[in-house]
Amino acid sequence: MTTAASNTSPVSRLPYRLAGVLVCATFPLIWVGGLVTTTEAGMAVPDWPNTFGYNLLLYPWTTWLAGPWNIFVEHGHRLLAVVVGLLTIALLISLYAYDRRTWLRRLGVVALAGVVAQGVLGGMRVVFDERLLAMTHACVGPLFFCFCVAMRHFTSPQFAAAATCIVPDPEFAVRLLRLSVVTGSLGFVQLALGALVRHMPVHAAPGVFRAAVLLHLAMAGALTAHVLWLVAAALRSRAPSLRVPAMVLGLSIVAQLLLGAGAWIVNYGVPAWLEGVAALPQWTIRAHSLPQVIVTTAHAAVGSLILAATTQLALRAQRLAPRTAVAAAGLVVGCLRGATA
Repeated sequence: MTTAASNTSPVSRLPYRLAGVLVCATFPLIWVGGLVTTTEAGMAVPDWPNTFGYNLLLYPWTTWLAGPWNIFVEHGHRLLAVVVGLLTIALLISLYAYDRRTWLRRLGVVALAGVVAQGVLGGMRVVFDERLLAMTHACVGPLFFCFCVAMRHFTSPQFAAAATCIVPDPEFAVRLLRLSVVTGSLGFVQLALGALVRHMPVHAAPGVFRAAVLLHLAMAGALTAHVLWLVAAALRSRAPSLRVPAMVLGLSIVAQLLLGAGAWIVNYGVPAWLEGVAALPQWTIRAHSLPQVIVTTAHAAVGSLILAATTQLALRAQRLAPRTAVAAAGLVVGCLRGATA
């Protein structure tokens, strides 16, 4: 009998817990990666996968801790990446040991391939010293973070038990799912534009930088409108599972707007059209000053948090959406059919 089989199958929350630890480790990795870019420490260690000729894990810790700041940040980023890689391997092993869902095991393999690809991208960025690789590395990191959030969602007991919350409109969840996908897509485009602005070469023509900034600002307006629309729609629902990610998303977009304004001031000064405002004193720009490093890095990291919160909303909306309606939405959810069958 199916019931008997399910009762005798091994039940463990280890994959869910490991996925949670992986999420918690990946977000600081994004922070430190942004710190590497902000402080221009990406080439502080010129070789890869070694560190100044040492095995990555055998580099003297006293030299690392007492060394220059840029080496401390870059090598620390590599060590934290190793931790994330090991956690991904542990998650994959736990899935094969304790979870019988084939599609989820395959997603675990995809997660491992993703973290390996991201590590190779980071290494190639050092070996070839290419800004395009640096921008690609900066964009793939948040995607992997969102994938980790999805893995935690799929391994959660709530997902395995299936959602039982009822929404007032049968089509509400589908509309929310579509809106989440559009918002997430805008968020990723905005993240890519931010990476373009941050990695713009010094020899680029002023017009190119100006165009990138204007596109970044225009996309910020579109993304903010979509986020507020999505948050309002989620909070109007009767689904408790949507409230927390919606509130996180709403607070994140407010913080991101403030951080974006702050990042502009600490990097480029007060805009000319605001110079007459008494409450905004003139800001002396100092390269790699503490306010510049903190605000700019936080601005980059919160962008990833917005993308992750949108991903969580989309996943929870999918659990509330009728199967036929999800298919009609034209979304690629083939990997989820084993869970919704």
